[in-house]
Amino acid sequence: MVTVAAGRFAPGHLGELTQVVPFDLVDAVLDETRSVQHRLRDLPSRVGVYFLLAMCLFPEVGYRLVWSKLTAGLAGIPVASPTSKALRDLRRRLGSAPMRALFEVLAGPLARPTTPGVRFGPYRTVSFDGCSSQRVPDSERNRSWLGRTAHHGYPTLELMTLVETGTRALIGAVFGPTAEGETGYAGRLLHLLRPDMLVLWDKGFDGNDFLAAVTATRAQVLGRLRNNRRAPVLSRLRDGSYLSVIGTVRVRVIDARITVTCADGTVFTGSYRLVTTLTDARRFPAAMMVALYHQRWEHESAYYALRHTIMDGRLLRSGDPAGIEQEMWSLLTLYQALRTVMVDAAESVQGTDPDRCGFTIALQTARDQVVQAADIVVTTVEPVGLIGRRVLAALLPPRRQRVSTRKVKSPVSRYSERLDDGRPDASRTVTDLDVTVLAPAADERPLPDVSRDDRHTHRSPQSRRERVLELLRADPSRRWPARELAQHLGDITLGTMYRQLSRWAQDGHLRKCGPGVYTSSRENPSTPLRDLRKR
Repeated sequence: MVTVAAGRFAPGHLGELTQVVPFDLVDAVLDETRSVQHRLRDLPSRVGVYFLLAMCLFPEVGYRLVWSKLTAGLAGIPVASPTSKALRDLRRRLGSAPMRALFEVLAGPLARPTTPGVRFGPYRTVSFDGCSSQRVPDSERNRSWLGRTAHHGYPTLELMTLVETGTRALIGAVFGPTAEGETGYAGRLLHLLRPDMLVLWDKGFDGNDFLAAVTATRAQVLGRLRNNRRAPVLSRLRDGSYLSVIGTVRVRVIDARITVTCADGTVFTGSYRLVTTLTDARRFPAAMMVALYHQRWEHESAYYALRHTIMDGRLLRSGDPAGIEQEMWSLLTLYQALRTVMVDAAESVQGTDPDRCGFTIALQTARDQVVQAADIVVTTVEPVGLIGRRVLAALLPPRRQRVSTRKVKSPVSRYSERLDDGRPDASRTVTDLDVTVLAPAADERPLPDVSRDDRHTHRSPQSRRERVLELLRADPSRRWPARELAQHLGDITLGTMYRQLSRWAQDGHLRKCGPGVYTSSRENPSTPLRDLRKR
């Protein structure tokens, strides 16, 4: 016996996930956004909301097949049989406002304070990160909004999210053209930070203004610091870290060398430069902060679930910005609903870390429940439903230490020509991990009381630009391809080399004499292009 809504509303469900997105919540969101139909149609607005969520749950099929899956379990109940155009018109009537409002209701931290893996002392760990690889159809309207990305030909969307790292739940999200930049989008989510949060982030978020804005929310910070960032050593601490200041914010800087030994005997060495507002070295030792920072990579798992587990690498469907916005809010809402069920399942068994819950199991079970129209309405009092039971029956093993390949596999990626950074070709199990905190040099010259971003205000005599100019001036008649310059420097990716050479040429420091080819601005090049191509 299938229990669904009556009459024309019967196809409006999402299987067991309807318990997370119930009828009354959808009706309230539609009423708030003034999206309720003016007359009762064969396809009411409530049905449209569930259709949009199902559309993201089944991204591999068209509108008619999505509708067939919603109605497959409604045997004996008369339902409409709309055309693709009718379903497309339903999307247009709804717009993106209801889906955005629905996401904002569901978004937020999911874990209790006692849930394993979600807190560091008194702080809930969260993270900022952007994803700029979600492709959309190459239509004229999408290109006019997002532009065309040269490395794969499709317009791409910039998605910025604030994530609870312990559960990978979405606390907030914004998206749009990639031109605005990550910190610009992250600034729109600062109102979601709370004093009991510890914010993790990767390099690129350490600008003076952004750091000051985050600390103004009274949230704490732990993030990567760019290597070219100069911070004054105000006071050395016993754990090897030191107190400093960035802009107007008093911080603590931790330089660490990490040596990883793998099961096959290979050894890899890397370095971290971290900055944190947790300045008490006794309460928060440097080695502990370095180990904690790895929680930031949980954000990458959230994006993997969105782009690969749900979407399976597919493009979004919509050919215009309004449709893209509606579809993205629907996708984020579906993701959050799945995470909600998974966290509830983990918390039903004391001591279970949400990391061990398999997203693929939850997704595939939710798809089955939609086709069967099962567990739409709660009829029995159980701690978890079928999705939760299947997740708990196949918990992943505790997280193991391993070295990730971080290799670029797509031949059309802009990073496909990245210089070899020495990382392994396949993931390897780690048998030993040694963290050495590097104290600042004792003879280091004192710096000003206020740190500066040396991208704009300071250039070392051995800066990257000076090293490039030294090569060009050594042989003024030679034409240098960007690839050869990058290989000579050895510490820069080819994409970054192209961008910096272009900027230096615009500033008059060197001369561009062909596509990606540069020479000294002081001499006229004499090497013909045809000879350069033979090299």
